[in-house]
Amino acid sequence: MRVIRELSNRLKSGTESLFYGGSIRARVFRGGASLGTASVVEQAVRFGRNMIVARLLAPNAFGTMAILLSASSLLHTITDIGVREAIIQNPRGTEKRFVNSAFWLGLLRACSLACILFIGAPWIAQFYGNVELTRLLRVVALTIIIDSAGSPLVSIATKNLKFYRLALINHGGGICGVILTVIMSYYLRDVWALVLGLTAESLCRFVFSYVLYPYWPSLQWDGEAVRELLKFSRGIAGLSFLNLIFSRTDIFVMAKLYPATQLGLYAMAIYLAQTPTSFLMNTLGQTLLPTFSHLQQEGERINRILIKVSSLLVFLGLPALAFAYFCGRSLLTLAYGARYSSGTNALTVAALVAVLNLLNAQITTVFYAKGLPQLHRRSVALMAIIMIIAIYPCAKFFGIAGGQVACLIAVAVGYVFQLERVRRITGLSLRRYGKPMLLASAASLTVVAVCLSARLFTVPLQPSTNILVGVIGCFIAYVLGGAILLRSSDAEPGGSLP
Repeated sequence: MRVIRELSNRLKSGTESLFYGGSIRARVFRGGASLGTASVVEQAVRFGRNMIVARLLAPNAFGTMAILLSASSLLHTITDIGVREAIIQNPRGTEKRFVNSAFWLGLLRACSLACILFIGAPWIAQFYGNVELTRLLRVVALTIIIDSAGSPLVSIATKNLKFYRLALINHGGGICGVILTVIMSYYLRDVWALVLGLTAESLCRFVFSYVLYPYWPSLQWDGEAVRELLKFSRGIAGLSFLNLIFSRTDIFVMAKLYPATQLGLYAMAIYLAQTPTSFLMNTLGQTLLPTFSHLQQEGERINRILIKVSSLLVFLGLPALAFAYFCGRSLLTLAYGARYSSGTNALTVAALVAVLNLLNAQITTVFYAKGLPQLHRRSVALMAIIMIIAIYPCAKFFGIAGGQVACLIAVAVGYVFQLERVRRITGLSLRRYGKPMLLASAASLTVVAVCLSARLFTVPLQPSTNILVGVIGCFIAYVLGGAILLRSSDAEPGGSLP
């Protein structure tokens, strides 16, 4: 109880300064709170959608959708020029001519990619032996244009740490798309419900962006701005494509090795791990990129923030990983139905991949903020190569869980590579950085102890009871983790966020 009271007092004492202060720390907190709240609501709605849709649609619909998203992402990432990141990172990012040039470059790229996908759809359908993919891909091509045509002033709002309207655009549009997907799934009962829901989601975000940030693009073309954009683009050239190879190779390969039904089981299983990961990654990325950009030359402050955020992620992630191991089958059964429980192993490995990805993403944000995205590109190139080499043997040997085993090998190597890079750039102490991970490992053992005790001393647990036991274990682990974080913060000078 004393630990809980201490945590409560600490939170209460810092609330006023965080909500009303003018420091970067307070602005980041307020922005993160807006984004985080909206994202929690959206992810909860998406999870509810999946619970409903998994019972309305056959698993092969989700397998087909995974192929569609992977194919469109492939083209989407080949020529990514990093318009949003360039506006946030560049000192000229708020200038009208710079924003206008960025808008037209991004839209031109999107139209070109949509045309390529529209024309190439029959070949993709033939490769996977599914004629229906042709029409589905051509509808998905439309979303590429819609996503790139949104108001570019949204990126300026992110640069200025103004996140309230951004949350309404991103997550409000997402919630509208989710609701429409559920309605269409009830009537259509096939993959078209998912595709049309995706298109509706993009359209809602497009409309919301112009309602909240009105913008009328002019035909002015700033040559200097274009050169700066292309210079930044050269630093990330091929980065998105390499990221795609790392993140989607499992889908491309497994779609050839396994039927769409098995692929759908795999996709829905790993989605459970990726849902909280996406929430944390998007929220932290949108808040920390502008924060680090404001502190580009202050290596020690960047290191303090990086260690604090990474410590928090580890303390949250390791107990959740233990929960996925002991309760994954029960969670899949309750969420989607008993037939999806065969994806338990994939879910467990995906949870470990998610923790490493979150830690890796914070280092990537440092590289972007300092205008050095090429450093991340080298890491992703290494991960892509490993993924290409490992995916087929892993998928054959480990079954549908093999896709995540290959991801785990790749992301572990990339993470170590990036740690070494950031140490050279900011002077990060690996000892200071790694200490919280050891402490978090000890705290997460409470989940293991509680779950094992329940299995040893009680009758076989039903799914709901098993999940409840896991939740209790996580609660105990998080209380212990919070106490450890508080003590380490007190022991370290300058330990609070700047």
